[in-house]
Amino acid sequence: MPVAQPTTESPEPAQPAGAPNPPTGALDRYFRITERGSTLPREIRGGVATFFTMAYILVLNPIILASATDMTGAHLDSAQLVTATALTAGLTTLLMGVIGNVPIGLAAGLGVNTIVALQLAPKMTWPDAMGMVVLAGFAIMLLVATGLRERVMNAVPLGLRKAIAIGIGLFISLVGLVDSGFVTRIPDAAHTTVPLQLGTGGHLLGWPVLVFVLGLLLTLVLIVRKVPGAILVSIVVMTGAALVIDKLADIPALSWGLTVPAWPGNPVAAPDFGLVGEVSLFGGFEKVGVLTGVLFVFTVLMSCFFDAMGTILGVADEAHLLDEKGDLPGINKVLMIDGIATAAGGATSSSANTCFVESTAGVGEGARTGFASIVTGALFVVALFLTPLATMVPAQAATPALVAVGFLILANSVRDIDWADHTIAIPAFLTMIMMPFTYSITNGIGFGFLAFCVLRLAAGRGREVPVAMYAVAAVFGFYYLMPALGLL
Repeated sequence: MPVAQPTTESPEPAQPAGAPNPPTGALDRYFRITERGSTLPREIRGGVATFFTMAYILVLNPIILASATDMTGAHLDSAQLVTATALTAGLTTLLMGVIGNVPIGLAAGLGVNTIVALQLAPKMTWPDAMGMVVLAGFAIMLLVATGLRERVMNAVPLGLRKAIAIGIGLFISLVGLVDSGFVTRIPDAAHTTVPLQLGTGGHLLGWPVLVFVLGLLLTLVLIVRKVPGAILVSIVVMTGAALVIDKLADIPALSWGLTVPAWPGNPVAAPDFGLVGEVSLFGGFEKVGVLTGVLFVFTVLMSCFFDAMGTILGVADEAHLLDEKGDLPGINKVLMIDGIATAAGGATSSSANTCFVESTAGVGEGARTGFASIVTGALFVVALFLTPLATMVPAQAATPALVAVGFLILANSVRDIDWADHTIAIPAFLTMIMMPFTYSITNGIGFGFLAFCVLRLAAGRGREVPVAMYAVAAVFGFYYLMPALGLL
């Protein structure tokens, strides 16, 4: 789930949209740079700023996906994941710049990748799981083409939309704590109902855990100090610290997990496209059944759906691109590209790509047009050749970002829930807690939707619930009843 980084205000405030200055050339006319009160240097500066606040995904996405196994026990290769992540982010962001003409970058979405890694992959093969992502992208494109995307968006109450975002934030925070070793599973041999514990045996032991703790503190301090690119800065600093610690201390390689920090012999290498095209569109349905498969696709769709809509409008508002009604002119182009990005992420095995609210960093530097996105996309393409640098980062240096992102998501969303209305507050609460407590984003959405419909009916407000909500809740209800009915 992408979250904005603190930004600094541009020393050169943009002119109001529709400034009278005439365009200065074909590039200016196509991107409407002058018309939107910007300049080419501001667009370039904004594109660079957005890249550096998004670049952490080149480290985090491979860590999240490579740490999971599919039903066959297979892992995805970290170097190939870096290539897939950079390639898809670069191409989809370039597409957003050229066609959408908005300063919005796209990359693999935090939250969606945990759905793929922890919910889909264990029940099928990796190509099957990525096929589900491609299908979700096709569904999003169909919804945009038919005009249904905005209608469906409006069917889900704001409180539940925000709760879904918060639940995903809490979930990825827990994933960060677990992947770093700060929180561990208590073995079944302990014969206790308590599932998790602090560190090892209830204690924080080992240098790698110290790297995580210091990284988390550094990340939070940088956020409080409003340092641009706080997450990326923290990852770089703590990777350097991990390199030094690993050289000076006698640390078993297993303590670091998948990635032992070591400086690569050559930081530049040819990209490995081995994961591109490794997709099975309908194989997952054979493994889990049609209904469960549809729910998996729906879960990916929902996560991308609401995250992108809020991000697009938020960044556009920050860039003063909304009209007097609060709408973004040409939004269907932007939404269609977001759907293409979701499908493209599955096709490259990098997981669903979506709009990043970190794009506000570029807007803060003056970006107002798609030219900034072209700059951001081009830098992701350059990053294709820097895979060795991304694969040297241990989980303990990168996972503090997940905890920080979880906080930022909650802080940005919790205030928008009407806690005085229990028919929305209780479903929102269930949505939020069920995701981390059941280690499943699907369960959070399902129980939230069911509770909302039941409580509105109980309160005599059933007519306020859109038919689409009843239909989705019914599907979830049937899904949960399948084992009792002998269908699962």
